[in-house]
Amino acid sequence: MANMGWVSRNAQEGRWPAVDLRMDKPHSARVYDYLIGGKTNFEADRTAADASVAAWPALPVSMRTTRTFMQRVVRNLVQEHGVRQFLDIGTGIPTSPNVHEIAQAVAPETRVAYVDNDPIVLTHARALMASSAAGRTCYVDADLREPDAILGAPELREVLDLSKPVALSLIAIVHFVLDQDDPQGLVRRFMDALAPGSFLALTVFTGDTDPVGVGGVGREYNARGIPLQIRDKKETLAFFDGYELLDPGVTLVHHWRPDADAAPVRDQDIAMYGGVAVKR
Repeated sequence: MANMGWVSRNAQEGRWPAVDLRMDKPHSARVYDYLIGGKTNFEADRTAADASVAAWPALPVSMRTTRTFMQRVVRNLVQEHGVRQFLDIGTGIPTSPNVHEIAQAVAPETRVAYVDNDPIVLTHARALMASSAAGRTCYVDADLREPDAILGAPELREVLDLSKPVALSLIAIVHFVLDQDDPQGLVRRFMDALAPGSFLALTVFTGDTDPVGVGGVGREYNARGIPLQIRDKKETLAFFDGYELLDPGVTLVHHWRPDADAAPVRDQDIAMYGGVAVKR
């Protein structure tokens, strides 16, 4: 893991570390970027993505729908619950609108700390730090599996006040944490460090809607060196144990407070559960 304070200070000074992008190997962030129509990807990523889509053709629809879920969640938390601080872990390649763009469009004073350990994201961190004048953003180069290092990062502490409510955003990330690393326990460690009134927004990759097709995606990812674990609804609910779920609870992401003008999406084309909960 890179020295986290070094990343932020050098970002502010306009200097960036050399990053080995390993263009010969598929990377989860770049595969995702390709699936949602982005251009920050390479041949190995496109090959992995195409093989996954061959296994389950609805994968791009599910990924794009998950992205719009994130956008609705951020707007809801800012508008309806007064959230002004976000900790976004598993940020991915910046694709507008990002969390700070959505939140600061409603409340310019919102502060966002982005966290990822993907080298491709590090190269785009400038975009993640382009805050409104009234707000603040930072980028921490770190791994979800090291909550103490993330929560103690000096640049995060400069941007977020953990004595006040924070929304922890874990969108399309926990399926890359295998059971042996106790993903539910990791989430609890983050939430334990956050003040009462904080929120957890989380999605989980599932095969409940199409076990065969989604299982094929899992095999393609794992065969290409991207560990991925598919979970069911019971396992999804375990991430929210001890917190109060907002309506409508844990649902397939397109059913979570959809926009009135949202295009119809079939359940069988979605492989992601999502939910939002508050810590009392």
